[in-house]
Amino acid sequence: MKNSLAAFAVSAALIGTGGAAQSQDEFTLQLKWLTQAQFAGYFVAQEKGFYEDVGLDVTIRPGGPDIAPPQVLAAGGADVMVDWMPSALAARERGVPLVNVAQVFDRSGMMLTCDKDSGITSPEDFPGHTLGVWFAGNEYPFLSWMDKLGYSTSGPDADVTVLRQGFNVDPLLQGQADCISTMIYNEYWQLIDAGMTEDELITFFYEDQGVATLEDGLYVLEENLEDPEFVDKLSRFIAASMKGWQYAIDNVEESAQIVVDNDPSGAATLEVQARQLENIATLITDPTGKGLGYLDPEAYRRTVDVLMTGESDPVITEDPGEAAWTHGPWEAAMEM
Repeated sequence: MKNSLAAFAVSAALIGTGGAAQSQDEFTLQLKWLTQAQFAGYFVAQEKGFYEDVGLDVTIRPGGPDIAPPQVLAAGGADVMVDWMPSALAARERGVPLVNVAQVFDRSGMMLTCDKDSGITSPEDFPGHTLGVWFAGNEYPFLSWMDKLGYSTSGPDADVTVLRQGFNVDPLLQGQADCISTMIYNEYWQLIDAGMTEDELITFFYEDQGVATLEDGLYVLEENLEDPEFVDKLSRFIAASMKGWQYAIDNVEESAQIVVDNDPSGAATLEVQARQLENIATLITDPTGKGLGYLDPEAYRRTVDVLMTGESDPVITEDPGEAAWTHGPWEAAMEM
């Protein structure tokens, strides 16, 4: 979706005059998961008035285990969503025309974390073991990795046993799995907090296995990019959000407290959210030097290649090409 130039031109014109930013336009963001520092930049932008400064009244909707952001977006429940690219591209192939408009995380924080007592020291040791895997769209990088290794994951003669892991670390703590899915900013530290030591664990970063795919990015429906008014609001949203993310990275303690204050469950703690945000900052590095939120076309291509790997069961079967991303709204945002 690299084009839609007319829409972007109108958007830039509106932003340039400042006219569209005088009123408070409603805009809704659907998060991928529950309120936590993974989304700190958006809560900071809201709390510090960055959205208000660009004329937006933003509603942030938390996600959860029973919420699929692509479905929410398709049903009109949000204007923009946070999702991982594997999930978004899989949904696009199934008929939900999602387009990436900004890529916040440029590195993957996903790991497979194993108990050393299982005897696993390398991926070559996975066969014969039980591996905990998140589903609901999070399984795609894992399946691509197993396919690359040549390991079957289903059927009576499967090389590895896949445990559909809940969004917790119980399977490893309770001995139900030898390895589980973790994020460097979240579940890995839950294991540490539960009493395990780093010496008792061995981790395999997807980045190091050549199967890393892009994670938290911003996505909208393709049809909305033909609407100049929507693109104008989207560009303002991206500008304020990236300002929020930069502030969060530069002010970890304050930003973590903002996350805690916005957690409706009351379960978030400052210590945990600050630690999470410190680790998240390592995934937002702006490697191209173009600015936060810039989608590197080469990183996009690597993600597509990983997802199309595997003759038996690739995650996506058709290359979406440039139709699945655009720099237009991001570029307009950077001009603000």
